[in-house]
Amino acid sequence: MPGIDPEFICRRLSISSGFRPVAQRWRKLGEEKRRATREETKKLLTTGFIREIQYLTWLANVVMVKKANGKWRILPKRLVPLPNIDWLVDGASDSALLSFMDAYPRYN
Repeated sequence: MPGIDPEFICRRLSISSGFRPVAQRWRKLGEEKRRATREETKKLLTTGFIREIQYLTWLANVVMVKKANGKWRILPKRLVPLPNIDWLVDGASDSALLSFMDAYPRYN
């Protein structure tokens, strides 16, 4: 997107060479989620927005959440907080000294 610094918006995958990769377990989806996944995947493949690639293991599990308008949203499942969340919040708020999350009483 024009006007947004790529250093701020791009996701980084921090991997230490001392750890071995662990494959995530397979999770079953309900019929409604499976149908929604197939439809959305076909739509993205036909438009050329995504393409099929092969990985030896998955990088992260995903969670499907139904939105208020009835559509599905796919999010990465986070078991631990992001290590750079303060950097992201401060960068989004354009405040070098104080952000909303720092001032929020229940955050700390």
